[in-house]
Amino acid sequence: MEKYYTLNEVAMMTGLNTRTLRNYLKMDVLKGEKIDGIWKFSECEFSDFISNPYVKPSLQAKSKAIVFDFLNEKEKQLNEICTILDLHVDLTESDEISEFFCTERNKRPEEKITFSFERNGTYTRLILRGYEDTVMEILHAYYNL
Repeated sequence: MEKYYTLNEVAMMTGLNTRTLRNYLKMDVLKGEKIDGIWKFSECEFSDFISNPYVKPSLQAKSKAIVFDFLNEKEKQLNEICTILDLHVDLTESDEISEFFCTERNKRPEEKITFSFERNGTYTRLILRGYEDTVMEILHAYYNL
């Protein structure tokens, strides 16, 4: 059975807000289908979207902003981690990684976790930012699969 992402999941993985994604839908840059009134995007549609040369600069800017904001915050209330994973994986494994981190993020809706996902040729870049314990928990879950 094919995996589908919701509009909110696509927003979480790209760092783009849902309004921007809806604009991309209107412009036919993002393709999907409404199922029972909810936008759904297949892995292939998501992959095509994040690979689109029109969208790529926005995704890269969002990813850089996560790191930039982390570095520029001078006073933090709690310990935080911002980590970048560059993984040389095929498309199937890239989709599995995306799904894993999206699922892990959704398990912790109350936590402040920023997540960015980008495919660029032969690698997948993932940026994860949040409180130390939470980020470490997610990373341990990923590496202990």
